[in-house]
Amino acid sequence: MNKNKKLVIIGAGETAEIAYEYFTYDSDYDVIAFSVNEKYIKNDKLFGLPIVPIENINKLYPEKKYDAFIAVSYTNLNKNRTKLYNQVKEKGYRLATYVSSQAFVWRNVQIGDNCLILENNVIQSNVQIGNNVYLWSGNHIGHRTVINDNCYISSHVTISGFCNIGSFCFIGVNSCLNDRINISANCIIGSGAVVIQNTEPNKVYIGNPATPMKKKICNI
Repeated sequence: MNKNKKLVIIGAGETAEIAYEYFTYDSDYDVIAFSVNEKYIKNDKLFGLPIVPIENINKLYPEKKYDAFIAVSYTNLNKNRTKLYNQVKEKGYRLATYVSSQAFVWRNVQIGDNCLILENNVIQSNVQIGNNVYLWSGNHIGHRTVINDNCYISSHVTISGFCNIGSFCFIGVNSCLNDRINISANCIIGSGAVVIQNTEPNKVYIGNPATPMKKKICNI
């Protein structure tokens, strides 16, 4: 594979290590360095590559020559990743998207920047995926579904056609959404939940059929 683009991965934890593997062995990007906020730097290298402070990133790796990828998990309902996404984008970087060569993505699917789409995802016709969205492995995303910005879809999730996933949502392992379901912003859908009706914002849904927990999601 021709490595004709250079990439700085933002992050140095497990998600960053996973991103390094996929970008290195299944993309046209050459990973050059990792970067985190200076106060979080514990080591100076990862996989033999430098870990540099975000505060100095433009001087070390100019935005006109390097792309970036924010490799942070769903902590704080994707808010931590989104904060870094905005910070790096304001510095002028183009944010890379990774789509596995082992994913099925129909020709008219729209995908934003800083997305991570791993192996065995099936993404059907006319799906729209916003910015800063992670789809872990083995999901089904039905036709005409919209996944808005800053979401995290874990593994083996079935999202039927014409659904709408609001921003800052987390969809748990093995959960299932009927067709035409609207998941409001800032929701958590628990593992194995079966969603058969629209949700309200800022709530956690569990069970089959999925029902909201009494406690709302606060301070997010």
